Amino acid sequence: MAVIAPTGGTGTGTAAPRPVRPRHFIRLKLRVMGNNLRGQGWRVGLFIGGLLAGLWFAGTAFLMLAAPGFGDNPQGMLLTAGFGGALLVVGWLLLPLVFFGVDETLDPARFALLPLRRRTLVSGLLAAALVGTPTIATGLATLGIVVSALLLGGALAGLVQLIGVAAGLLVCVTGSRAITSAFAGMLRSRKVRDLAAVLLAVLAALLGPLQLLVIGGLGNADWDRLAEVARVLGWTPLAAPYTVGFDVVEGRAWAVPVKLLITAVTVVALLAWWSRSLESAMVGTANAGPAKAAAGEPGAPVAQLFPRLLGRLPRDRYGALVAREARYWWRDMRRRANLITVAVVGVFVPVMVNVGGFTFGADPDALRMTASAVSVSLSMLFVGALAAVTLANQFGFDGSAYAANVIAGVPGRLELRARVVAFSLYIVPMLVVISAGLGLFLQEPGWIPVAAGTLFAAYGAGLAVNLAISVIGAYSLPETSNPFALNSGAGMAKSLLAFLAMIASAAAAVPMVVATALLGDVWQWLALPVGVGYGFGAVLLGLYITGDLLDRRMPELLATVASRR
Repeated sequence: MAVIAPTGGTGTGTAAPRPVRPRHFIRLKLRVMGNNLRGQGWRVGLFIGGLLAGLWFAGTAFLMLAAPGFGDNPQGMLLTAGFGGALLVVGWLLLPLVFFGVDETLDPARFALLPLRRRTLVSGLLAAALVGTPTIATGLATLGIVVSALLLGGALAGLVQLIGVAAGLLVCVTGSRAITSAFAGMLRSRKVRDLAAVLLAVLAALLGPLQLLVIGGLGNADWDRLAEVARVLGWTPLAAPYTVGFDVVEGRAWAVPVKLLITAVTVVALLAWWSRSLESAMVGTANAGPAKAAAGEPGAPVAQLFPRLLGRLPRDRYGALVAREARYWWRDMRRRANLITVAVVGVFVPVMVNVGGFTFGADPDALRMTASAVSVSLSMLFVGALAAVTLANQFGFDGSAYAANVIAGVPGRLELRARVVAFSLYIVPMLVVISAGLGLFLQEPGWIPVAAGTLFAAYGAGLAVNLAISVIGAYSLPETSNPFALNSGAGMAKSLLAFLAMIASAAAAVPMVVATALLGDVWQWLALPVGVGYGFGAVLLGLYITGDLLDRRMPELLATVASRR
């Protein structure tokens, strides 16, 4: 990686330094992406699949955003630009935290020792971030607003909206990078991990009541009131750049510079935030404090390797593996981020599915519940599969450290059993709380066994599926302080593997939903024991099959997860 190059003879025989420009970061990213895809057929396929998925999203969104223009509906343009733009920005802020991660082809930590100014680094990384499938798809999709403005207000409105779309894209990218970099720093600190988890869980829990308000608004179909809300959103950084074309259509040209100023101030503030959090991330983790002195009793150094709650584990190879994995899931940034994701989505999805079954009755202050045991079982099916999919790339978390297990010759079944037990120490209590909390929230305690049975069946079936995927479809992760970072092409790999694993896990646990629909009240007594037994049996079968597979593929697996390509 060369950042200084000669510019030609100067008469003194010395080479003058060439300033680093954003285009150098773009060229470097494209070269790294090309090298990552070279000789990797599966990565090329995933990359092409990502492009096709991005084009499908862009085309669909483009038609939706351009529809008001073709229908000569100015109010429809306001609604799509206001709510659509705000939803797009919020999606860019939250989706990397919840599921997909951020492409870190150019890991900022690799530039830490280079003589680059912070402004140069931020501008270069921003330019590189603009070169990617999500960014290009978002830009193409939002061109639909430009078409609406052009058809409704003429060339001037279309030109102004084109500037707004470009500014909105900057808000999306800078906001996404700033928030993921900030969360990376937060999750490095063990002192704030509990606070972060609670705040995210509370945020997810609030989505249910917000959904009720949205459903009520759509049911009443008061489009004029929704248009007023869209106007208000148009004066916020979320939708200001996407509504400037509508202002020209309505003859409020004075609002255009004001909204563009709001957008510019937002971008500058996000860049400043990203710059500060990026610099702290490059410095390294905070000091964990002085190490505790080992006690003088025999075996004390070994006992300190075991968490206090796991003190009764046997002091053998299996116990050591469980203790190590339990510590990693609590302390490692990437793993902790995945646990938070399970907690957040585990609250959000059941509320979304089952509270979505509430409708407004004749009394505006009352709610009529239409959720059923089947809808509860379906939502638990998704949550259980999602919880298990976290292990789809469990060896990727280890990276080159997995070499220690290969050298030690740890049997495959023992290795996988220890990993499942350590992971379940965190997930099983979450599943219990989710199933019990949903039943109490819906005021149907009799549905708690149904929810828990389906949840454990889906979780066990998901573990069996993901154990095999973690051995066959593992991929490497970048060495970075950002827990949301992914190598080039790994974002599509992660999402595709997770999608396939969740489909297979859900399909394996579908009999629980069918039984809920057919057996009625009798199933409330049988669901929990049957679900626990079903899930436990699926795990045992998965360990038996995948253990032998891991014994045969240990060298290939190590070469895959240890590679930085």
